Amino acid sequence: MVLRPVLSHTHHVHPGEKVAILSPSWAGPAAFPRVHELGLRRLREQLGVEPVEYPTTRRLGATPQERAADIHAAFADPEVRAVMASIGGSDQLLVLNHLDADLIRANPKPFFGYSDNTNLLIYLWNLGIVGYHGGSTLVHLGRPGAMHPVTLESLRTALFERKPVDIAPSPDFGDENGRWEEQVESTPEPPMRPGSGWRWHGEERRVVGPSWGGCLEILDMHLRSGRHILDPAAYRGCVLLLETSEEMPSAEYVYRVLMGMGERGMLGELAGVLVAAPKAWSFERPLDLPAREAYTREQEAAVLRAMGEYRPGVPIVTGVEFGHTDPQLVLPYGGEITIDPAQRRLTVAY
Repeated sequence: MVLRPVLSHTHHVHPGEKVAILSPSWAGPAAFPRVHELGLRRLREQLGVEPVEYPTTRRLGATPQERAADIHAAFADPEVRAVMASIGGSDQLLVLNHLDADLIRANPKPFFGYSDNTNLLIYLWNLGIVGYHGGSTLVHLGRPGAMHPVTLESLRTALFERKPVDIAPSPDFGDENGRWEEQVESTPEPPMRPGSGWRWHGEERRVVGPSWGGCLEILDMHLRSGRHILDPAAYRGCVLLLETSEEMPSAEYVYRVLMGMGERGMLGELAGVLVAAPKAWSFERPLDLPAREAYTREQEAAVLRAMGEYRPGVPIVTGVEFGHTDPQLVLPYGGEITIDPAQRRLTVAY
């Protein structure tokens, strides 16, 4: 039986220290340098850290081996205190094959990313290294107009603090975005609407556990490959983080992926589940507000159906803003999360 690795927090970052900016998936900064530069400027001016780029950060078409070499360089550099992905993509799974686990384990440091970066978060989790789900120079840091204050404060806390923090629903919410190629200095902030709050399901019992999970579509790839998925006992007592991408998968797809996890025995080991508010708008599917609300309800129902079949009564919170939407809460990945339904409280250990 493969047991859960011993998870330990890495050091926190101090103002003025270096943060590596990598593109372990798609080198979006090469395609949209203006937006990327805005994200870098905000790292310097609003968060007070010094971003450092690597050879493939802006190199479209870099091989998995080349991207892995940049990951090694960033982790091995003692002056680099944290690593952040510029954006996600679709093939980071191939990069994991070329990583040196001993090098990374000997030089642990916090990694920030989401979406396709779920791959690297899983890899680090298996090595016992706590990461952070969230952060992207091209998306939330490069947001037109200004960074959302909820995103900014959450990223600041994840970078600089090591303490338990109560998080709260955002007062506003958005899932529409403009086109990067059209973004200029005068582009206004994206449209927002009042937040709908979080929804609490399952038994009213307080649970505490380390987080694991991430982007559902990437979890699906890992379930199919099986190389980095551990024995179900490794996830005993974990809080599952679950979010979906701008590909806007159907509710049936969501259910089937969770059914696969259930049949593996993984869902039955969980202490709790946090489900992100899904992105329900894209240029390919520009749904109106009623259709977006229906999509959100259907996806939530798919999660509740699967959990009801494989882990009845488990505490679940849906609508949490840690996915592909705006703003974005940056949550510890492998750090302790407390779900307290009776108090309607979520506490995360940064």
